[in-house]
Amino acid sequence: MGLFGKLFEKKNCDICGGDIGLLGNRKLEDGNLCKNCANKLSPWFSDRRSSTVAQIREQLDYREKNREEVSKFHTTLTLGDHTKILFDEDNRKFMVTSARNLAEANPDVLEYSQVTGCRVDTDEHRSELKRKDSEGKEVSFNPPRYEYRYDFYVVINVNHPYFDEIRFKLNNNSVKIAPPPTSRFGMNSNSGLSFAKTDMEFQNWQQMGNEIVKRLTDVRQQTRDEIEAANAPKTAVTCPFCGATTIPDAQGRCEFCGGSVNG
Repeated sequence: MGLFGKLFEKKNCDICGGDIGLLGNRKLEDGNLCKNCANKLSPWFSDRRSSTVAQIREQLDYREKNREEVSKFHTTLTLGDHTKILFDEDNRKFMVTSARNLAEANPDVLEYSQVTGCRVDTDEHRSELKRKDSEGKEVSFNPPRYEYRYDFYVVINVNHPYFDEIRFKLNNNSVKIAPPPTSRFGMNSNSGLSFAKTDMEFQNWQQMGNEIVKRLTDVRQQTRDEIEAANAPKTAVTCPFCGATTIPDAQGRCEFCGGSVNG
């Protein structure tokens, strides 16, 4: 079969067995994946082409179990604008999504302890502003002037079997900064960041990103401190109520009389 024939050769999905249309194939390391099955994978997963059929099956099994986690998720705090971080503070879990229908979107539910880092990335793009000369041609200002556009991303590093990073954009529309002609900020510099930091919209998005980072960093550290404390060796103390030498239980009570002890 020639190259042209192979291009139009009928393929079947190695996951569901369904027919794959001409432009619907998603290649795997050792097989083929249809568009419908690919859409069920985690939105943060990016290693499809080097994944085997068996690995994709395992992930899809995980994704089905994740639906139950979504159904039990109780949102107590929401941060973000278009794409949001939803927190279930009682169960120490969170998820990142822009979906309104959570059951349909099935966003990955993660535990606080899975967070390994978090930061805000600010992307800057610039375009030169031009003026028209006496002949109607666009020419540069002297010195050159630029308009800057800023986009804000939150990057969450996680310990997860199918992805290690969640990166999402905070703002829908870029923040545009054009230093006025009277200002020299950004005129002939490689960055207009100094001037941008005085802009209220820029400050609002930056503040939102910093708030998300602080929240995730704080809950991650709190969870890890509690895990470390729970795993620390227990120290025997003298119970002030019954006088026995005891190792306090998880609630800090004497194992003999049940009185509260310091340990």
